[in-house]
Amino acid sequence: MNKKIIIILGPTASGKTNLAVKLALKYNAEIISADSRQIYKSLDIGTGKDLEEYNIRGKKIKYHLIDIKSPNDNYSVYNFQIDFEKIFKKIKNTDKNIIICGGTGLYIESLLLDYNLSSSPPPNYDLRNKLNDKSLDELIKYQNEINDNYIKEPITDTKNRVIRNIEKCLDRKTSLPYKGILPLSNYVIIGINQGRTIIREKITNRLKSRLNEGMIQEVENLLKMGVSHDRLYYFGLEYRFVSKFIKGEISKTELFKNLNTAIHKFSKKQMTFFRRMERRGIKINWISDNKINLLEK
Repeated sequence: MNKKIIIILGPTASGKTNLAVKLALKYNAEIISADSRQIYKSLDIGTGKDLEEYNIRGKKIKYHLIDIKSPNDNYSVYNFQIDFEKIFKKIKNTDKNIIICGGTGLYIESLLLDYNLSSSPPPNYDLRNKLNDKSLDELIKYQNEINDNYIKEPITDTKNRVIRNIEKCLDRKTSLPYKGILPLSNYVIIGINQGRTIIREKITNRLKSRLNEGMIQEVENLLKMGVSHDRLYYFGLEYRFVSKFIKGEISKTELFKNLNTAIHKFSKKQMTFFRRMERRGIKINWISDNKINLLEK
């Protein structure tokens, strides 16, 4: 391989991880996950981590950005970009190649297009206590001194808003200048598209397997860990519908039927997003089962 970055994407249940692992073995690569749910610990069956797939022919393929956050932690596209860059730079300093693999189109697109994301800093309660006794006029004067046009049109009608502006300005000033590697260049994208008939069958069969493997028990364990039903809703279809079943809102038969239908619809939405990426100038090389076999050889 000529040091190009390989990106593997496709709808759910299309076999992305399996292909990524085989190519990683063939080309001496490490895999960076682009999956918005697999970053969370204890979300294993419902997110399809299938970590055993990373062991192939007696060798363990190294993966990144899986099992890195607590289920109650928030994580954004901005966080993904930052974490990705750190890992990318480390791997580039080794003899390993890089494969990016995942179905979260927004994550992948954020690596390839010029996404201008910023992170709003968390509340600085020590700073707030120090500034709280100052008058609104004093706070506005301090804000103007440190702003340097960072906040274009700051709202200054209340002390709380001005203090928040000051927090943002100070957080920016303590950060190092951005020297990122995004958007990526010199990459090739492999998109897996096996056709609706095959993917529908795979989605249904995989859902049956996940339920048999203990997906309901996994959700029950998350609830015991203190993860709320509202939070489960945030984690997507599998956790949302199992949550409804546990609360007694749907039967087990309805769980399978409704969830199966919802995942099929989600798969179509993923393909719609990938097609939108193409319209935005991102070239995706689509392959089917036959071409996958050729790639693996």
